Amino acid sequence: MEGRMLNLAQRALIIICLVSAPPVLAATFVGLALAVIQALTQIQEQTLQAALKIVAVFGTLLLLGYWMASHVINFSNLVFLNFARWVA
Repeated sequence: MEGRMLNLAQRALIIICLVSAPPVLAATFVGLALAVIQALTQIQEQTLQAALKIVAVFGTLLLLGYWMASHVINFSNLVFLNFARWVA
């Protein structure tokens, strides 16, 4: 019983990391690129950086949202369909 729950928790954490990685990486790379550009041009506009990060995250969610949702839905179905067997 404990082994199954630990395995389930491990799978949940892996799915969380897998699903959250693309938007976080997109925001990181956009922030890094803009920081380099701002350092080279000496433009210190923080709203530009925040706005472009938001656009990058929403673009990533738009492009990969179906893939991300399918992983979460498949895991949720696994949990809900097997819950009675695991608890009993």
